[in-house]
This record gives sequence, structure tokens and C-alpha cells, in this order.
Amino acid sequence: MKGIILAGGKGTRLYPNTIAVSKQLLPIYDKPLIYYPLSVLLLANIKEILLISTPDDIGNYEKLLGDGSRIGVHIEYKVQDKPRGLADAFILGADFIGSDSVCLVLGDNVFYGQYFSTILSQARQQAEEYGAAIFGYPVKNPKEFGVVEFDENNRVISIEEKPKKPKSNYAVPGLYFYNNEVVDIAKSVKPSKRGEIEITSINNSYLEKGKLHVTLMGRGMAWLDTGSPKGMHKASGFVKTIQEMQGFYISCIEEIAWRRGYISTEQLKIIGEELKMTDYGKYIISLTEENQ
Repeated sequence: MKGIILAGGKGTRLYPNTIAVSKQLLPIYDKPLIYYPLSVLLLANIKEILLISTPDDIGNYEKLLGDGSRIGVHIEYKVQDKPRGLADAFILGADFIGSDSVCLVLGDNVFYGQYFSTILSQARQQAEEYGAAIFGYPVKNPKEFGVVEFDENNRVISIEEKPKKPKSNYAVPGLYFYNNEVVDIAKSVKPSKRGEIEITSINNSYLEKGKLHVTLMGRGMAWLDTGSPKGMHKASGFVKTIQEMQGFYISCIEEIAWRRGYISTEQLKIIGEELKMTDYGKYIISLTEENQ
């Protein structure tokens, strides 16, 4: 399975912060926002990654992440010249995806939970075996999201994009697993009234074929909104609190790569030394001392 991070858009709700800087390069506490979706792909054991962003921003992502070899993965880059909807990621990434299955994660999504790795592993397997796997997360403001509707037996019967009258309070987070059919489905999707190729159209296509699996995220899982200054602040506070209380870092991509065996302890130590003047670097160095 390959992974795509969609980090486009202008981030207008965060102006003036994002007039000159991509939203996903802004910090969530002690690391760039883009680290959080990248960590999701690493936790799903995905090592081939395509990052899609705007012509103005793509170079900054390359400067930050390089080719991925620093953390034992392979990262490629693709420009999206203008926003055309989330499903456009599969059209732009068609050559990268090839004949593989794919996971798409939006660049501004932050997830946290004790059993998240298990959830990701199950979703990957479901997509590869059946077709598609997405998630439902309870929210107070479902009108702002794609919303999942269930029948009396808790089976999914529809997914509606930003409905005026939501049929449930379960929103679809920006994390999607698909088999290779998604490329052809995306190419056949007609733009919505908003003029975008909607990811909801792809999900409904799989639903109509009986190939869509929805896993509900409830208590024990956090999906954090970073679409506004208040959301960014709350997400930073959440990460700060968890890290200070537990001593473990959230979405430390170097740690995940090391624990997954993508890089050696010696490679991790070199990274830590480069960042040793920061708490982030000191944390990485402390990891290399675990088994000494």
C-alpha cells in the first residue's frame, strides 16, 4: 500500500498566519502540523509516500522532509496547481499509485489514541480485501463535514457532504483507505455544485458496490480540528498536556521510524544530536539510551 498526503489549499481561515506559509507547516506545539498525518502513514506501515501541495509551498515541504531517507521511507512530491477537491489526489497520484492500494490522509488532520495502530492495520486489511475503509467520528457540528447515515441495524446506508440536515452526528475524518479501483472511480467523478471532485462521491461509489467498511471512532480516540486559530491552539494544548503528563511524544516521526525498524539506533542518535538544543532533540536522544 502507498500513501498520499494532501497538503494543498490556501488556509484562508488562518489568515494572516498563512498568507506566506502553508497551514501544514505551522506548528502544533513542538512540531510542524505535517508531522501528524505523516506519522499516521508510518504507523500504518506505509513507506512509499506522495505529498501533494501548491506551487508556492511544495519546495518548503521538500526542504523539511527531503526524499524521506532520513527516516527510512521514500517521499515524492506533486504540485496541485489549484484546488479541485480531495478526490483529485488520486488523479494526480495515479502514476505514483500504479497497481497498488492507497491511503489518503489530509495534511491538517491530527489523530491520537492508544489503539490507533491496530485500527490502522485493520483498515488497511479491509481496503485491500474488500475495497474501501473509512471512519466515523462523533462531532457536535456535523454540518461542516461528510456525514455517515446508519439504518436500525447500524449499517451504513448513505454518506452526505456537508448536509443542511445531518442524518447522524458521525463525521468522516480525513483518513481513507482504498484498493486500486479508486483511481478509475476518481477519474469518473463529476464535479459537485461547489466545482470540486468530492471524496464523498468516491465513498458512495464503494458503498453502492457493497465494498465500503466504516469503523466508528469513539471514546479513546481523538480527532483534532486545526482549521482555525482556536483549533490550532486547542490541538497544541492537547499535545502539550499529553506529552508532559506521559513523557511520550505524539507523532514523533523519527521515533516511529525507529520503532518500526526503518532506521537504526545509530541513525536515530545522529538525528537527536542534530536537534540536541531542543526538547524534541533531547527526547530523541533519550530513546537511544533506552536499552543501554
